[in-house]
Amino acid sequence: MMLDTAVSLERFAWHARRHADLSIQSLALASDPAYVAVRNRFSTTLAETVTCSDEGAFITSWGYRLGTTDDVESAAARLAFLLAALPA
Repeated sequence: MMLDTAVSLERFAWHARRHADLSIQSLALASDPAYVAVRNRFSTTLAETVTCSDEGAFITSWGYRLGTTDDVESAAARLAFLLAALPA
């Protein structure tokens, strides 16, 4: 079965939104590659763009692997930690 990266990114955005300090700036599912842009709502510089690989890994714009689609909640929590956000 082929991974649906758009659905995976929607799930990632949902979990990221659960962190009080994170804000979803955009969810671009029709772009190539699809991505979700997330930032710390209290900072203009603490922001990251996340894509999902065909293998199911969430990857930051600088190549850091946050986690996989097997545990989306943990991947979003790792991004929250990197963006200095409070826990969910």
